[in-house]
Amino acid sequence: MRTLYLLRHAKSSWIDPSVEDYERPLAPRGRRAAARIADYMHRHGFRPDLVLCSPARRARETWALMAERLDEPSVRYLKTLYLAPPSRLATMVARLPPAAGSVLIVGHNPGMEAFASRLAGGGAPAHLKRLHAKFPTAALAVFRFDVAAWRSVEAASGRLADFVRPNDLD
Repeated sequence: MRTLYLLRHAKSSWIDPSVEDYERPLAPRGRRAAARIADYMHRHGFRPDLVLCSPARRARETWALMAERLDEPSVRYLKTLYLAPPSRLATMVARLPPAAGSVLIVGHNPGMEAFASRLAGGGAPAHLKRLHAKFPTAALAVFRFDVAAWRSVEAASGRLADFVRPNDLD
């Protein structure tokens, strides 16, 4: 059994339009949302063995706010995650180390939403409906795969075990 957590970075700030996309920081709302999602993961026992994180500032800040609540697993910042399309995310998952039974990917839309939709082969109808409607900032999709190796993960092979958005936690 493998578990994949897909997390879209939290809401970024657009206050200073001169800041390049890659360097945009989190907005105050994003900081609160990241902390709430981290608390949710902690309460539900969601503990990744490995974290792959985009090095964009808003993704790094999202992860930094979550790391302490999740026992600070091993983290890799990968430039290839910045605005990664679903095909690149699928390649990354196929190449995950066998020892990592659970992995969290912190990334960006539209790739995260499209990849999550592609993986979902089943799960609670309410989770699937929300996932297919929108993957907002700081949303977390939790997939379970009944496979021995990450390379066996294919489209529609995941069971969507959970899908939570910050607004669901109000």
